[in-house]
Amino acid sequence: MSKTWFITGATRGIGFEIVKAALVGGDKVVATGRDLARTAQALAGLPAAQADRLLVAALDVSVAAQAQAAADAAVARFGRIDVLVNNAGYGQLGLFEELEAAQVERQFATNVFGLMHVTRAVLPVMRRQRAGHVFNLSSIGGVQGFNGASVYCSSKFAVEGYSESLALEVAAFGIGVTLVEPGFFRTDFLDDRSVRYGNMQLEDYAQASTEMHDTYSAYSHRQAGDPAKLAAALVRLAHEAQPPLHFAAGSDSVSSILSALDARRAEIEQWRALSESTDFPPQAVSMTA
Repeated sequence: MSKTWFITGATRGIGFEIVKAALVGGDKVVATGRDLARTAQALAGLPAAQADRLLVAALDVSVAAQAQAAADAAVARFGRIDVLVNNAGYGQLGLFEELEAAQVERQFATNVFGLMHVTRAVLPVMRRQRAGHVFNLSSIGGVQGFNGASVYCSSKFAVEGYSESLALEVAAFGIGVTLVEPGFFRTDFLDDRSVRYGNMQLEDYAQASTEMHDTYSAYSHRQAGDPAKLAAALVRLAHEAQPPLHFAAGSDSVSSILSALDARRAEIEQWRALSESTDFPPQAVSMTA
């Protein structure tokens, strides 16, 4: 059965590839981006048959009113929303002490609160339908921390906790939630026009900051992940009867997450006795009447 997708951050990168994959699969798509003209231009080359199943809408996810307006436009055009892809976001990299408070707030305004604004606008539609699927784009950095990415990782850790809890709240309405945890994919995520670094420079961090910046810059457009293949995978998951709560995307994501889970389990076991010692003593059980 044909589905209607609502995709944020659809102008380029992973979001753009998901738009194309969903349309090729015969579905309808609401593609959103902050700059309506740029998003429309990016999608202008689609075949006419696909364009008839496409609605392009302006959406800055950090503005709740725009999220509601875009959701309303989607329902007015297609009558329903079956799949929500919360893809919009960016990477605020840099060592924590070299980031201004405003940079931290902007990161959360987009990656966390923006995702929540869009989900809040779409969930009532899915509840009325008693059906829907929410894909929240997290990251390998939502499962483990990375040097020079404390703020970005913390925003994705927030998405993880939010999504796991949301899944429990909406399951009764036939709505599924999947956390997509990509490793490094070959998009412009690490380009200067996308990624952001700290505005402040501290002498103690000078060498570490330079090495971190050089490492990420050198990796740009050399990532192993193929965005088109990730898009195809999400289209498949959208048609699964029982999609996963967590989907590690990319071989680097699979290996890194498994290693992180193994390390955490080992650490818990190492300190298990001390951890369990913090309970009150067990109550004595009386066997007399």
